Amino acid sequence: MDINPLNKAPLQADSSDLLPTKNGDASGDMFLKLLVAQIENQDPTNPTDSAQFINQFSQLSQIESMNKMTREINKVGTLVDNIQLLTLSSLVGKQAYAEGSHITLQENSKANGRLHLAHAGANLTLHIKDATGQETVIPLGDQPAGDVNFTIDATKLGLRAGKYSLSAVADGGMQNIPMELSGIVNSIRVDPDSNLPVLTLSGVGDVPYTQLRQFGSRSTA
Repeated sequence: MDINPLNKAPLQADSSDLLPTKNGDASGDMFLKLLVAQIENQDPTNPTDSAQFINQFSQLSQIESMNKMTREINKVGTLVDNIQLLTLSSLVGKQAYAEGSHITLQENSKANGRLHLAHAGANLTLHIKDATGQETVIPLGDQPAGDVNFTIDATKLGLRAGKYSLSAVADGGMQNIPMELSGIVNSIRVDPDSNLPVLTLSGVGDVPYTQLRQFGSRSTA
């Protein structure tokens, strides 16, 4: 009587056992079950080389190590973000300078800022444009290289409450002059899209912390 050496029901691995753990890692138990299933169902005349099993286990270990490292890096990143937010929260009530060219004026309010001239500029002017395109010009005269401070007084200029865009030009084709706007830090929040801190400056509006350039002394107003 012939005896079939393979007359044995193949080992079936439960599909639930093959699912990743809740942490997204392949478990050692899953690997062992797959290994046993592979041995039980291999061709006896052409068995799988044991080196292949060792290689598979090594690859699994590397994947688990990488997943663990990724989780640890994410934890560190979250911790750094929290520390950064706590540090920035100490700036509430202090003056700050940020790169920008837009301001938000309230009734009878003022906005301060400064221009950075790489070299001397003749007939320097600051242009203030509202949402309708109406423009108000503040002459700043001839200025040497360096910082040029300016103040926008809504009352004196007859500007209504609203948002305005700013630009500065000088004779000789000097345009796109770097500008920083000053305001008191009113609040700090985390932007849900970029996951980065955003500071709200009085008279300026929301400013990403990456655009901040200087912090001044605490306001006494």
